[in-house]
Parts: sequence; structure tokens; C-alpha cells
Amino acid sequence: MSPKKVSVTVEDRELTLSNLDKNLYPEFTKGEVIDYYVKIAPVMLPHLENRPATRIRYPDGVDGTKFFEKNAPGHTPDWIRKETIPTPGSASGRDHLDFIVIDDLPTLVWCANMAALELHIPQWKVGPRGGIHSPDLMVFDLDPGAPASVVEACRVAVLLRELLAEDGLESYPKTSGKKGLHLYVPIKESDRTSEYAKEAAERLAGSNGDLVVSRMERRLRKGKVFVDWSQNNPAKTTVAPYSLRAAESPGVSTPVTWDEVEACASPADLRFGPDETLARVDEHGDLLAPILDSPQPLP
Repeated sequence: MSPKKVSVTVEDRELTLSNLDKNLYPEFTKGEVIDYYVKIAPVMLPHLENRPATRIRYPDGVDGTKFFEKNAPGHTPDWIRKETIPTPGSASGRDHLDFIVIDDLPTLVWCANMAALELHIPQWKVGPRGGIHSPDLMVFDLDPGAPASVVEACRVAVLLRELLAEDGLESYPKTSGKKGLHLYVPIKESDRTSEYAKEAAERLAGSNGDLVVSRMERRLRKGKVFVDWSQNNPAKTTVAPYSLRAAESPGVSTPVTWDEVEACASPADLRFGPDETLARVDEHGDLLAPILDSPQPLP
């Protein structure tokens, strides 16, 4: 039987890992969660860098109670980067929270050891002295309403890619790790992302009303794909590239190619677990690398 606690050195930090044989998914242990995050770190960390992280923790596994954690807990090590971010209207009742910024491997491992299965980040960065930058990413969350699935979301993604291209914008897809698809657009810093994204979603719904809905009401989504433009609200976050997702088995929010999007004929075609995602990185590298350094002006 494995020990309850193990001391390890991660780069130059000493960490104590606990309960590595505990199942956080029915057939996937905490040790395997940590191992995945260690292996995916080279391509994941650049997407997390300088972005305050919201962690969704599952201390008793995916079948137990979950909780969203924005504020750094009191036992957070001193060496972990924390940034104080305004949170007006927060459910916590606090005007500011101390967010963790996952800039390095020891911090990523520490979060995984805290059973933070899902890592969510905003579309903006925080500077080295705590200054909040304008968004440098725009994201569209393509959310299919049953009986529609990711197959229909892929059809909408292609339509949205064409609409964005007409405005001179290149976009990059990844799976949500669950039933949907995300489309990222790297931009030059702008405070107009929410405005532009809403207008683009409405244009798409206007010309493809049989398949696309841009309004929030859930009653409108049956059999259609909701193009959620509201993810660009600075107060909102989106699951990070390569993050695990909580479900019966561990899915991953995985970058995909446009060829894969266009060829998708079944939800299984775009469903990837940790091992498959790592193999894809070995084969393709980071398919989302262009969003890190290819800013485009909004029209």
C-alpha cells in the first residue's frame, strides 16, 4: 500500500503530495492526475502564464462535492505567485481576492495535489506589478443543445471561422472537454472583445437561424448551437487549454485541427483523454501556439 504522504522536489521546490492512490475519477487516481499535469506542463503553462486561475476542486473525486476556488487559501506556500484582483459583485462579498497565477511547474503540481481538476482562466493577463491588461484573446463557446452535439458545434465553428475571416481574423479551435467546442481569436489588446463577439454571434445567428442561437435563453437552444459570446466579459473565465474536465472519465480540453473539425461525424471523434492528448502533443506540438504570439487587430 502506498504511503499517504510523499515528499518530492519539483524543480527547486519541496512539495508534500498526499493520497496519490485515491481515485478522483472512478478509474483515475490523484497520482495519475498529477502525472498528467506534469507531462502536459510544457505546452499548458504558456497558456496559464500571467492569467489568474480559478480552480475547481474535487477533494472527494468527481462523484463528491466540488467547489470553485478563486482566493488563495491560507496555507498557500509563500513561493506561489498571488495577485490581488478586484472582484466587484463577487458572491464572496469581497471587493478583492488574492488569485493564484500558475506560472511554473511547482505551482501546477501544488494545484493538482489540491485536487484542482479543472483550471479556468480569463482572456486577459495581469502584469508583473499587478496591473490588469485589456483582453488579448477573444473566445466563442459553442454549446450544443440536445439533441445537437459537438458534430453540430463543428458545423457552426466552420461557419464562424468564415465570418471571422471576412473581418480579417484567424481563429483556432479546441474541444471544451465535454460536449462543446471553443474558438479562440488572438487579438491586439482591446476592450471591445465582448461588443465585437456579441455582434459576430448575432450576425451568424441571423444568417443561420436553423442551426445557431445567440441569445441566452435556454428554451431557444434545443437542437441548436448557442454561440456564447458572453465568455468575453472580463469577470468570466474559460477552461484552460489542456485542462482536465470532471466527468465519469477524465476528458481534456484539447486543441484540434480544422481538418478534424470539418471531418467530425460523431462526438467520439473529438473526445480525448489524458493519454490521447499527450500523444497528440507528441505528434503535433501545441496546436494553439499561434494564440500566444499572433495578435490581430479587431475591425
